[in-house]
Amino acid sequence: MNLIELKNVTLGYENHIVLKDIDMTIDDKDFICIVGPNGSGKSTLVKGILGLIKPKKGKVIYNNLKQNFIGYMPQETKVDSSFPASVYEIVLSGTLNSMGLRSFYTKKEKDMADKNLKLLGIDKLKNKNFCDLSGGQRQKVLLARSLCATSKLLILDEPSNNLDTKSKQDLYKTLKELNENHGITIIMITHDLDHNNLIGNKILSLREDKIFFGSTEEFVKKVHHE
Repeated sequence: MNLIELKNVTLGYENHIVLKDIDMTIDDKDFICIVGPNGSGKSTLVKGILGLIKPKKGKVIYNNLKQNFIGYMPQETKVDSSFPASVYEIVLSGTLNSMGLRSFYTKKEKDMADKNLKLLGIDKLKNKNFCDLSGGQRQKVLLARSLCATSKLLILDEPSNNLDTKSKQDLYKTLKELNENHGITIIMITHDLDHNNLIGNKILSLREDKIFFGSTEEFVKKVHHE
């Protein structure tokens, strides 16, 4: 079952074309790593999938998925150090997209936050101030918040940036578990081209006019032959 189809999609800003004629299908339970140099259009593609920018040409089609029920974890989430936001408050805020015009949290949203805190093993941090956490802990909190927005698709923009090796491996392990054991489809932008860290089943590589979309195994073979 496919969740999203990109058909001949061209994306850009005003008169500047960033990506041209992209064709790809995002299937249920895929784990897609998007790789490419700075300026290749990785973040632009994600904005197109999220519906934040409209294609200049082509279509983004949502199947079995509501566009506003995609969990998104941006590259940098800045929290003002003077704002005393607890871990729980941040994770709970991930449910806002499902609340409509209602301005208060119900038991349903609170249970969702608790569930995802436990799922990621950070329920003991519930009452901690987000600003007091380590980089790895912060990423797990932001991941739990993203999970509160979706049960189907997560989009992560370079989630391992600024993490030490142990925290990065821990995060990758968590993402694989979410994908393999909980059926969450994941799209992850990454600069990490170590073949051991290309943890998805598919790769979308954006390099100048050379666009590759296929299995991770095919991509690794292709890179070795270049």
